[in-house]
Amino acid sequence: MLMKWHDALSTNKLQKLFFWLLVLQFSLIATCCARRDGVPGAPHIAALRQETEELFYHGFRSYMKHGFPEDEVRPLSCKPLHRDRENPNHLELNDVLGNYSLTLVDTLSTLAILASSPTGSHGNKPLELFQNAVKDIVNLYGDGSAGARGQGRRARGFDLDSKVQVFETTIRGLGGLLSAHLFAVGELPITGYGPPADQARAAQAWTRDGKDTVGGIRWSNGLVYDGQLLRLAYDLGNRLVPAFWTSTGIPYPRVNLRHGIPFHARSAGNFAPEGECETEKKKETGEITENCSAGAGSLVLEFTVLSRLTNDAKFEELAKRAFWSIWNRRSPIDLIGAGIDAETGVWQHSWTGIGAGIDSFFEYAFKSHVLLSGLPRPPAPNNITAHDPRSLFVPLSDVDHDGESFLRAWDAAHAAIQKHINRDINFQHPHHIQVDLNSGASRAFWVDALSAYYPGLLAMSGHVEEGVEAHLVYTALWARFSALPERYNMATGGIEGGLGWWVGRPEMIESAWYLYRATEDPWYIYVGEMAMRDIKRRCWGRCGWTSIQNVLTGEKVDRMETFFLSETAKYLFLLFDPDHPLNKLDAPYVFSTEGHPLIIPRDRSIRYKPMVPIPDEVNDRTCPLKPAPLPLSISNVAARGDVYHAGSLARLHLMPQRGQVDSVLKEYTIDHPSIVLADVQSPSNWTYYPWTLPPGLVPHNATSSKMPTAPTFELAFPSTENKANNANPPLQRVKDGILVNALVGLRLSMIQDVPMFVNDDLITGYRVHAINNVALGKDEKVYLAQSTSYKALNPQDPLFTRLRDTTVLDIAIDIGQTKRQKETGGINASIGQNIEIEVPDLDDITDGAMKAAWNSILTQISDLVRDAQGLMLPLGSVMDDNSHDQNSGRVFVPAITPSGIGAAPLPDWQEVSATTSSQGKEEELPWTKIYAVGELCDEKLPASILRSHQIILIKRGTCSFNQKLSNIPMVRPNRAAFQLAIVVDYEEGEGIHAADSIFGIGSSIVDFSTRPLLDEPQLTSSGLPRQNLVPMVMVGGGEQMYEALKNAKGIGVRRRYSVSTQGIPIANVMIV
Repeated sequence: MLMKWHDALSTNKLQKLFFWLLVLQFSLIATCCARRDGVPGAPHIAALRQETEELFYHGFRSYMKHGFPEDEVRPLSCKPLHRDRENPNHLELNDVLGNYSLTLVDTLSTLAILASSPTGSHGNKPLELFQNAVKDIVNLYGDGSAGARGQGRRARGFDLDSKVQVFETTIRGLGGLLSAHLFAVGELPITGYGPPADQARAAQAWTRDGKDTVGGIRWSNGLVYDGQLLRLAYDLGNRLVPAFWTSTGIPYPRVNLRHGIPFHARSAGNFAPEGECETEKKKETGEITENCSAGAGSLVLEFTVLSRLTNDAKFEELAKRAFWSIWNRRSPIDLIGAGIDAETGVWQHSWTGIGAGIDSFFEYAFKSHVLLSGLPRPPAPNNITAHDPRSLFVPLSDVDHDGESFLRAWDAAHAAIQKHINRDINFQHPHHIQVDLNSGASRAFWVDALSAYYPGLLAMSGHVEEGVEAHLVYTALWARFSALPERYNMATGGIEGGLGWWVGRPEMIESAWYLYRATEDPWYIYVGEMAMRDIKRRCWGRCGWTSIQNVLTGEKVDRMETFFLSETAKYLFLLFDPDHPLNKLDAPYVFSTEGHPLIIPRDRSIRYKPMVPIPDEVNDRTCPLKPAPLPLSISNVAARGDVYHAGSLARLHLMPQRGQVDSVLKEYTIDHPSIVLADVQSPSNWTYYPWTLPPGLVPHNATSSKMPTAPTFELAFPSTENKANNANPPLQRVKDGILVNALVGLRLSMIQDVPMFVNDDLITGYRVHAINNVALGKDEKVYLAQSTSYKALNPQDPLFTRLRDTTVLDIAIDIGQTKRQKETGGINASIGQNIEIEVPDLDDITDGAMKAAWNSILTQISDLVRDAQGLMLPLGSVMDDNSHDQNSGRVFVPAITPSGIGAAPLPDWQEVSATTSSQGKEEELPWTKIYAVGELCDEKLPASILRSHQIILIKRGTCSFNQKLSNIPMVRPNRAAFQLAIVVDYEEGEGIHAADSIFGIGSSIVDFSTRPLLDEPQLTSSGLPRQNLVPMVMVGGGEQMYEALKNAKGIGVRRRYSVSTQGIPIANVMIV
């Protein structure tokens, strides 16, 4: 029968049928695997969403029953938690808890978000709870107006004797009120909630102007919403303003909501116009003036929205000034520190990272760009009084107000983080560490729980692949600990410094939500499910959700932070509700660092223009498309080759296997619908999907991709020499690295991770990353003093080989001031001006190694150009720029030797040192007799000229190099006689040029891509072979350089050297 069937079909049709049968077979296999292994379909995700809703309600109802109207509820003892009035210095509580029902205020936006996806058949319960919560707040704290309605049962607005942290009060209190107002008036979406247009307009007007009754939105609970939350936000914002009375623009960290800042005696806000101190505390009080970069720079979103909704520009201007005051104090490598003094603007710590104290600064840099996109600046202030902190400063410029400026700050910050804080794939898997603020050198290898926000920020800003990589580390840590410890040490594989608590932080879940929105990869659904299961299993309390004191032991803390309901539960809910209107909203809205959605209402009839021109590279930016699914795979992330590389950082491969884990929730499952069987008996996380994939998705012979590791090498020099012979210390810190004056006892630690071109081949060079266990930054260099290295380094030593550059050297010139230099302030004034480097367009380069190589090359070019201006290292009496004679400055000009059969090797002249003597004096240059001959094409020089001059200066052009040299007669070598011919190039090369950089006279560095060619043997003018070849070099600069050399007081040479190990260059070692 099969044969008959085969005969009835043509070969072509049979091939097509076989193809579709094969496709069907694979489809069935994929479907079976998907069903067997629980691919998260709509019913599963809906069930997770409902579980999250119940998780939220357990905490919210507990607070309303046992904690309200105080700030928080204790989930174990079922008691309210409020400020520690007996101990004002209990900052952990008092910084946050302001005695204004903080949990309710902070949770309003979560209720509004839940209201778009209500469960059950009895109306919209979360919307009802939201409206009742607003009514409760108005009853307690008034409606924010000046009349009788402004007085609440607890206070008139925020007239509270509470000293709070400005940052925490802004993101939790102010942000919560603003976001809830935007939901209430319909500017942010709630499915099924649409207030009538006239009622919404009345509520958006928000000011009462002394009227007792105005229009508003009528709610079913009897409240007429007419902007009460916005008026309360305005009251709270004004109570935070006194913190900005500083000379730096950086706010003080704390403020009293009733009294302002009387505890800061030096604040300008405590002085009358006549200069008399108004505060009773005229002496130093010991009050903390250190603020963190996140605390001072992460106010822009809330303050800007408040200004735009109330037409009071002061909030926006103060917050933006604080942001720029932080950013403008960044280090030379574009890093910001964690702590800064608000009064002096001085960084208080030398280390930095992306986590605690810094985190939300980067977040607000990008989100401010989104929030402000397309909006004009606020009206210029014209009525600033002496009682306004803005009176201390001139108004911000259009550039400082513009959203594109915040984007440029984020771009620069992101590039610096990638270069200095991120450890790349050579360290098992990309992750972030703590580094030196100024050099980028490694300082510590721990990562904190707050840093887990960063992958989400990367995804939001378009760096999705980088975000996926980074998030794998935090997922692995959660998988190991069933929570995220406050600090984990990547080097030791353990908890750092005993900081093993988890206080309900949302950052890992928040990033999972952002990455899911960017990729729609089901991996992140499982990540969220894993986190939710662990929270329910480990943090359940009778009256809420506890914190964990120790993630290893599971010891609980009797506190539920407000951000657990405001952020953690909210991001879980949004992750499990893909169709939520906020997940579909096409508008410039953002979530604050406390998880509050914020937007500035736009008049859609107006097309706004940017205040400053937007660069093309910004206009051309697009978010990457979601990756296409891999064949027969449900998750691109699970299919990555580096999943287990991230797991190795968390030491998941070292964790023992465990069976089912009983939960303390078992006894409560009957009475609490929020608990499911999966919570009671959850598998240990390191055997739980997504980390170990379901068996059906793992081939029997599956392996992880090879873990990349960069080769390392350590070189130690013996301690045998007499250290007393060297007057200088063995190691000296200089501007951009370390100067080594003695190799005795030196230990160099190197890593092979620098892409570079050598002889047109792309190789990976070594980099010294530590000297005697002192870490160096990626841009820092190791300078070996030539006088030290010449004797100590053996050119034949394969481990540390000193190589002389036979192509490029430096000409040292002592020169007096030209007329132009006298007019512009001297030689040193002209050195260090802008240098232009023409580089190819890298947009089309997609290969990561090639891009890295180009970046390395550009760094080397920058070093080369800088070397042309002299080696500027601030070493006091050694190599001190200020030690140069202002009227006879010494500069070093790069020169290139010729090639060809006529090129003469350069003699071993005594070289000019880059350092000064121990007395701080420069050695005199050896050649002081210079003779300028022009082009030297048509006449022979007299021999007497060569016997009385050491340098012959020649212009390039008209004739060949060989002809010019043939017109130089032969003389017997003598130190006082001819030494070197210097040819000055008049053609501007297409490579490196530096206008006005060396002498301030439009000089140009020679184009090193074309060497002078002596294609014939050197001959005398009579055509005989020359016995003593003429040494020659060429410099750039044209007529200006020619005149400068012609009038030089002295000339010398300094050879260039590099160092290699085992034949591989060490990129950041320089001999000077």
